[in-house]
Amino acid sequence: MKDILKFGVYVFAMLLVISCKDANKEASNAKPVKEKPILSAKDILGNPEYLAISYGGYREKQREAQPTIPELKDDMKILSAMGIKVIRTYNVHFAQAENVLKAITELKKDDTTFEMYVMLGIWIDCQNAFTWEHGEPNHNAESERNPVEVNTAVELAKQYPDIVKVLAVGNEAMVKWATSYYVEPWIILKWVNHLQDLKKAGELSQDLWITSSDDFSSWGGGDPSYHTEDLEKIAHAVDYISMHTYPYHQSHYNSDFWKVPENEENLSDKEKVDAAMLRALDFAKRQYDSVSNYMTSIGVNKPIHIGETGWASVSNGQYGKKGSRATDEYKQGLYYKHLREWTNKEKISCFYFEAFDEQWKDGQNPLGSENHFGLINLKGEAKYPLWNMVDEGVFEGLTRDGNSITKTYNGNLDDLMKDVLVPNTEYQKD
Repeated sequence: MKDILKFGVYVFAMLLVISCKDANKEASNAKPVKEKPILSAKDILGNPEYLAISYGGYREKQREAQPTIPELKDDMKILSAMGIKVIRTYNVHFAQAENVLKAITELKKDDTTFEMYVMLGIWIDCQNAFTWEHGEPNHNAESERNPVEVNTAVELAKQYPDIVKVLAVGNEAMVKWATSYYVEPWIILKWVNHLQDLKKAGELSQDLWITSSDDFSSWGGGDPSYHTEDLEKIAHAVDYISMHTYPYHQSHYNSDFWKVPENEENLSDKEKVDAAMLRALDFAKRQYDSVSNYMTSIGVNKPIHIGETGWASVSNGQYGKKGSRATDEYKQGLYYKHLREWTNKEKISCFYFEAFDEQWKDGQNPLGSENHFGLINLKGEAKYPLWNMVDEGVFEGLTRDGNSITKTYNGNLDDLMKDVLVPNTEYQKD
């Protein structure tokens, strides 16, 4: 009996040795696990695999009602399912920006493959902006809030360097039609230089890119009155140009491209709309090219990306039925498709405006166009640009405010097309 036990122990020991050798052999042959590389703004911007979008996430009619972290996490999951990996925020006034960063951090902890990066907006405006409480806006002096906004953004960039890849100083803060808040360019230049100095001093990452996100005209692509020394200095100081283009708004303000030409008058209504949206694409391209050409003329050779462009799906104003008739989901869908195809091909980042409808923008007018630029509405319905994603099951298992992501119009294209009107330029303009 003892001999049998000894033999059994011997066999077990031999098997254990063989097993350990095999395990060591497998371990030596196994490929080392590669850590995910840390990406910079240079790696992300212009990369078609990192689609970008503008994001707020506000649900209510007042921005004081902040989206919660669980709500923000649901939104990030939806955007990620759409292929979005870069979002743009607009200010750090409220908790929204910091909570977005917290939400992304939590998602990354739950899933190490989750990716979402942020272009963090720094809101800049002038003294007495919006309120007129202490007098008219003084465009050559800045709001007392500006330094607080900049410092808060800097701290967030330091705290979340793996997520914050761009700091944008101002949003349409220099264009003169922003009469209630615009600032003279020297103010933007001061803060851009301040942030670049922090990079040089090692307080901010060298890989963090600094820009200002503004209308194409502020980047020299339009009125020559913007061809100023300070604006040139800004172009030289930023890491890339973030320009806005809005053929949608220009269907009212600069409508030559929107008018149905004589050679298209015999087309069907749908063909006229299809042709108009190709002209809208060409309009955006021309504005992009005008900025590019001006940058070349002043010796600036830097990437140019689209910080904002979009198309509303509802309007009871100058873009609606009694105005330019630019507004419906079908046109929105064509514009989104055309813009993505063009910018992906040319490796231009396009922070499409915007991810979700936000009703605070025109709180007194529910049908105002500013409330309806989102690709998904407040009921969790994907608008026409995203119908194909619903069909493909992209949003399966995802919800927004408890609602599964379904299609507007119950997915009935015939019903949608009843709201589609041929472009109009023959109406009284204010």
